[in-house]
Amino acid sequence: MRAILGVLLAANLVAAGLVLFPLGGSAEELDRQLTSLETQVASKQALLERTQWHAQAVELGRAEGDHFVNDYFLASRTAFSTLLGELDSAATQAKILQKEHGYSFDPIDGSDSLSMMSVTANYEGAYPDLMRFVHEIDKSPRLLIIQSMTAAPQQGSEKLSVSMKLDTLVREDGAGAQ
Repeated sequence: MRAILGVLLAANLVAAGLVLFPLGGSAEELDRQLTSLETQVASKQALLERTQWHAQAVELGRAEGDHFVNDYFLASRTAFSTLLGELDSAATQAKILQKEHGYSFDPIDGSDSLSMMSVTANYEGAYPDLMRFVHEIDKSPRLLIIQSMTAAPQQGSEKLSVSMKLDTLVREDGAGAQ
């Protein structure tokens, strides 16, 4: 009988301990944990939304960058003919005489898909026509950079001999050439 009473007493003590100190914690502790977890969920949700917004912004930037490259940089397989066509058109509109042209391609450090095309071109014409020619180059839909320009008067006339160095960026993919 004493053994049974001892076992019942031990069981009552264990039950009283579980009632006073539940295994998962008290109701107040569980409420605090729930509040803490809800706060964490809200902050993680806000972080997820910011991350998704950043990802969308990166994708938009990438798409706009690709659009810029396709619009303003020349495709490598048609770069020379496109650039000379634009220079020819600008010279014709400005009424200056074209002379010889030369070009070279230089790689751009850090880029596998872009290179710099440099064109050296010589022209002959009057000063106002030269200014119009520069204006026509400036209006070009391509990104053309006048690196240098030298003009010298010709003896016995009002014409200038002009030597220009133009740079433009060329994309190596050749796809979607414009």
